[in-house]
Amino acid sequence: MAGETQPPAVHALVHAINEALGNAGKTVSYLDPVTVLPDGFTSHMDSLRDLARDIEAKKVELLVIIDSNPVYTAPADLKFAHLHTESDDPHPDWKQESILLKAPYRVHVGLYQDETAQLCQWHINAAHYLESWSDARTPDGTFSIIQPLINPLYDGKTVHEILGAFTDNPNLSSYDWVRGYWKAQHNTPDFELWWRKALHDGFIAGETLPEKKVSARSAGIPAAQTKAAEGLELVLRPDPHVYDGRFANNGWLQELPKPITLFTWDNAALFSFNTAKKLGITSDHMVELEVGGRRLETVAWVIPGMPDDCINLHLGYGRYWAGRTGNGHGYNAYLLSVSESPRVLSGVNVKLLMGQTHQVAAVHVHHNVEFDPGVEEWKKRGIARAMTLDEYKDPKYLEEFNQKKKEENLGGLTMYNPQEHPYDSKTTPYAWGMTIDLNSCIGCSACVIACQAENNIPVVGQFEVTRGREMHWIRIDHYFAGDLDNPKTHFQPVPCMQCENAPCEVVCPVGATVHSTEGLNDMVYNRCVGTRYCSNNCPYKVRRFNFMLYADFETPQFKLLNNPDVSVRSRGVMEKCTYCVQRINRGRIEAEETGQPIPDGKIKTACQQACPTDAIVFGNINDPQSRVSKLKAQAHNYAMLAELNTRPRTTYLAEVTNPNSKLGNESERQQAEHS
Repeated sequence: MAGETQPPAVHALVHAINEALGNAGKTVSYLDPVTVLPDGFTSHMDSLRDLARDIEAKKVELLVIIDSNPVYTAPADLKFAHLHTESDDPHPDWKQESILLKAPYRVHVGLYQDETAQLCQWHINAAHYLESWSDARTPDGTFSIIQPLINPLYDGKTVHEILGAFTDNPNLSSYDWVRGYWKAQHNTPDFELWWRKALHDGFIAGETLPEKKVSARSAGIPAAQTKAAEGLELVLRPDPHVYDGRFANNGWLQELPKPITLFTWDNAALFSFNTAKKLGITSDHMVELEVGGRRLETVAWVIPGMPDDCINLHLGYGRYWAGRTGNGHGYNAYLLSVSESPRVLSGVNVKLLMGQTHQVAAVHVHHNVEFDPGVEEWKKRGIARAMTLDEYKDPKYLEEFNQKKKEENLGGLTMYNPQEHPYDSKTTPYAWGMTIDLNSCIGCSACVIACQAENNIPVVGQFEVTRGREMHWIRIDHYFAGDLDNPKTHFQPVPCMQCENAPCEVVCPVGATVHSTEGLNDMVYNRCVGTRYCSNNCPYKVRRFNFMLYADFETPQFKLLNNPDVSVRSRGVMEKCTYCVQRINRGRIEAEETGQPIPDGKIKTACQQACPTDAIVFGNINDPQSRVSKLKAQAHNYAMLAELNTRPRTTYLAEVTNPNSKLGNESERQQAEHS
């Protein structure tokens, strides 16, 4: 597949390759586009450019902007941006009034009073999509009726009602518009039955677009541009969390560490090690990017895996009217974008701003379990483990692997006072445990945000994160192996290990952390007096402390945010992962009502439920037939820091790779030449 930013020649070549491989109709389907552009336009950018010309020529008398923020997101050359005050001026000599002000009457419809809304005479509060009726079409053409989940909280207006105000039926509701449209499409006596079935099923049967039979003609493929880009290349990409800026006011997403960079609350210009060395740049240095006469000051960051002579800068930051949470974070990359090439810019000049730095709230060194990351201690100590498929199939290698696991236990020696906890089926039917498959984990952090939503974990803010005080109960550790230009990246989720010989339990002076009969390290929040001895004694660095009163007990809307089954912690209290004990208790109650044992897979932790790759498995290790027991019996199952003999309930399945031997040899040869 070719990326959306690639030129037509590349897409044509990819189609030809797919046809040569016989992929058409099997792994690749060709359909008519769902979105139809107006006549004369080849892209949405053409339409926006045409609108800008009409506004400049004063041909627009009334401009209605629905669910869009062009003052912030439009390319800089279209001049929608409003740069007129010192607070949002990216450079001292930049002064620009938005062309939007040339339209005499301006109406903005949206969920937020954003940058565009500030320049409009009218702002109409839009209803959230969960509050309104509508319909939608999937990429394969299937229609679905969108039904509201709740009544509008703030009397918002739907798009149907806004556009309906310009018709002969200004008082119709969004339900009337949607139902009326589909009644016109299916005007039959059994429409009511058809309508109710569509609402029940969630989609409209028979509306899928037919697959098209196409073939690639090599003679028709345009010549690809082979001219090398001059100077450095700047790639602007949507942020993995706040996207194009529309989610900038979401504190959960702002504080969620981003993949690879592990940034929170910020964006940065990303450089490779070689490019940074050539330019004399190190992480946290401020730089000025200049392209086509447009300039932007931003912070630099050096990461493994970046291509040389290429700079990556994420969109969605540098907002000044996003809301209390989203304002004032990061740098507005849209100020460098142009409509002809909105995502890839060539000929970028980089200027190091001497003496200017910015501390990025990155968590890449927070709660590190290594002592000396510079020597790949994680690999020597077996913190994150990997093996090839040939090694996995080799009995001798697995025997050595398991022997190493036995040696790590040091014959059962431990620094902590070991306590025997019986978990046989006679005393208790359940002993909870977890496995995490490192081969499946892609480092997306879905488990982190699911845990935050489930367990009422607060947002602490950018300043507190820079002090190492983030509150997430599960983190994703990153490890890089091999050449820094093209490293192998290992991801490792780290929740509370629920240790049998728990170092945290023996040092708590008030018994706030105790061992349950089912093997959980429970927290009794009412007992905790905040000594933090448990955190100091935890080798996995998975305990969090409320240094401030992060929770909001007063705002009525925030009370709806919290899970009523989980305590909301206050200042001075230690907290950590509980294996979602509230879900365990709910499953136990339901089992007692039916008189049956809890079936395997009935209870899922929030992280397990959210994991898109099924890397996390939770269950009863007392049941040898449970899925988690079978995974723990695998030869490549291991415990992190097993040499401490904490006997963690959470274990890992080592990553198993299947590299092509020929490609591997070629890669090794190239690396040898490079070194």
